[in-house]
Amino acid sequence: MKPTLLVLAAGMGSRYGGLKQMDPMGPSGETVLDYSVFDAIRAGFGKVVFIIREDFAEAFKSSVGARFAGKIEVDYAFQKLDDLPEGFSVPEGRTKPWGTAHAVRAARHVVSGPFAVINADDFYGADAYQVIARWFASNTGAAGKDHYSMVGYPLKNTLSEHGSVNRGICQTDAEGLLTDVEEVVDIARDEDGIVRGTALDGSRREIADICPVSMNFWGFTVEYFAQLEEHFTTFLKEKGGEQKSECYIPTVVDDFIRQDRADCRVLDTTSSWFGVTYPDDKPHVVESIAKLVAAGDYPSPLG
Repeated sequence: MKPTLLVLAAGMGSRYGGLKQMDPMGPSGETVLDYSVFDAIRAGFGKVVFIIREDFAEAFKSSVGARFAGKIEVDYAFQKLDDLPEGFSVPEGRTKPWGTAHAVRAARHVVSGPFAVINADDFYGADAYQVIARWFASNTGAAGKDHYSMVGYPLKNTLSEHGSVNRGICQTDAEGLLTDVEEVVDIARDEDGIVRGTALDGSRREIADICPVSMNFWGFTVEYFAQLEEHFTTFLKEKGGEQKSECYIPTVVDDFIRQDRADCRVLDTTSSWFGVTYPDDKPHVVESIAKLVAAGDYPSPLG
């Protein structure tokens, strides 16, 4: 079965002002999302599912989804605040979504096989899609547990020249399986050329350039939805009454790794990640894509 690409796009309405600013990044006006779907098709993905909000569904379908008609099967799922397991309800006054894990859960009725998860506005690179497609094709792993994957980018390929960034720093075992993801904030290359970041305990420390980091590019089997439901139910029991609590994909993965019910292989990629963390990052993204086009990695206009 060809894998599905699950695109987390529910936040695009607020970030882009109602989708009016789908910023062109490619030389022929392509958006970052155009390149993501193009790369997925080339890697053998058979379907793309956009996780969006109902309030901008028609605008998204006409301005974004329609761009891929005839190129790949397209479907949609809605992240709804009140889409919760039986017995739970939205606490009074809450307006904030429940996080990336809840967004993935929204696709449980439209995904029936292996799937990858990405952010809508991040450029991941062609090699990353090829790497995870190969993992889907060869994913056997040890019996008795579920098997996930995550594309790990060298930290140096994800930094911004215009400010600090927050990253999930990954630790792996000798077999390349994920053992821990540590959230480190304010990561930047200091004047002495060394990259440093602040751990959650407040300590400032050096981080190796080649340390793998998570940029929210995951590979899952369909069994993930059952584990997600279990974890999300527990999350709601503990934090469902809070106004701003969120359930994140890495937390779900970490939970089942620690229970020895799943493993997660960190996949190396030669791709660089591009994202517009700061307004001044956009020229760098435009320039980087232009170089890839000039090198023949992408056609222009994008087919």
